[in-house]
Amino acid sequence: QVQLVESGGGLVQAGGSLRLSCAASGRTFAGYGMGWFRQAPGKERGFVAAISWDYGFAYYADSVKGRFTISRDSAKNTVYLQMTSLKPEDTAVYYCAARSAVGAASEARYYDSWGQGTQVTVSS
Repeated sequence: QVQLVESGGGLVQAGGSLRLSCAASGRTFAGYGMGWFRQAPGKERGFVAAISWDYGFAYYADSVKGRFTISRDSAKNTVYLQMTSLKPEDTAVYYCAARSAVGAASEARYYDSWGQGTQVTVSS
């Protein structure tokens, strides 16, 4: 498994932007599909975005499409989630995840490794 550490969360006003980072350690995430999920209080963890390893295909939840962008920097062993036009309903703990397969996936059960999460709070 790969160890993942998220950073970049914080408090932002509605309409603002944040960039989350997910750094891998222990091994490179070459060959891993990567994803971002989020969990709001009282709700289940839900899919946000994912990116495949092979061709870098990106997939998004409908709720964030057009506002969030997932990307990766293989040289830095880091995956990013650029979030713009943030809304109060984006408030959640955001988790980075890795799966030992090159493809992306939108279901949490396909991921093997998880970070500890980073809090994002959007005020109205």
